Amino acid sequence: MLLRLLLIWTLNALALVAVANFVPGIHVDGFMAAFIAAFVLGLVNTLIRPIFLVLTLPVTMLTLGLFIFVINGLMFWFAGSILLGFVVDSFWSGVFGAVLYSIFSWALSSAAAQLLVRKNGNQHKDTDQF
Repeated sequence: MLLRLLLIWTLNALALVAVANFVPGIHVDGFMAAFIAAFVLGLVNTLIRPIFLVLTLPVTMLTLGLFIFVINGLMFWFAGSILLGFVVDSFWSGVFGAVLYSIFSWALSSAAAQLLVRKNGNQHKDTDQF
């Protein structure tokens, strides 16, 4: 369980480094800063994001779910504003970075799950879980 959590955390840090290389408005000062930022982003998405999702539900429904991109961008921008070594220059950099971060994290987690399934010889149909 702890090893699985550490693997996901490391993959999210790698995704954050990749996002910093693709988005000009996002800066990460090394892998350790990305590791800490991935932890903080996980906490923000676990603790604060659900509150915002509930509070903005009417707007989210009016925009057919597109307002979730705004919420994700705000959470990404917020994490960048409270951490040293992880900087998000603007709101739009946060939105674009959050979208790329989600895509990269999903791709890395899926690839790792596939590799672990092949290595362990498990025949599970659900590869979303390690």
